[in-house]
Amino acid sequence: MSEATSSSQWLQQDFFTLFGLHRIYALNMDDLDSRYRGIQARVHPDRHAHLSDAERRVAMQWATHVNEAYQTLRSPSHRALYLLQLAGRPMALEDNTAMSAEFLMIQMEWREAVDEARHAHDIDGLDSLHRRLVREIKGRQAELGHALDAPDYDQAEESLRRLMFEEKLLQEIDRAIEAVEA
Repeated sequence: MSEATSSSQWLQQDFFTLFGLHRIYALNMDDLDSRYRGIQARVHPDRHAHLSDAERRVAMQWATHVNEAYQTLRSPSHRALYLLQLAGRPMALEDNTAMSAEFLMIQMEWREAVDEARHAHDIDGLDSLHRRLVREIKGRQAELGHALDAPDYDQAEESLRRLMFEEKLLQEIDRAIEAVEA
């Protein structure tokens, strides 16, 4: 087998296989980090600086693929999207944003509370909202993991859409905290 064929096959491995992991949502992040560092040490472009231009380009492709895989698996929502994609259920997030009225009402209430706390310069209130939402997100991630591993892909898609809404709201809270502290 030629080096080019070997490289091509290696670059086509799914991200879980690349790191020698099972295709599950609940990953041990320390294990992922360790595996990433081990692979990155082998494929880092600096290790291949003495090679030809073509071989350095292949090394750069390897490093890019490893970094993309790591970033995808490291993020709970990106990992879930990737698992759904591997299961033949790619989510068209731009086209399917339907959420239950109940969930949307809760989101509106959260946003109103964030706006009120921001306008009142209530850092304690924002911190409290942040802590509450982090707990909600952890629960949503557990719900999502259960649905993916069951597998119940309809529930996983619903949980993931909710998680993404909550993650976006958490970013808004973080920005509000920064604005109040400035």
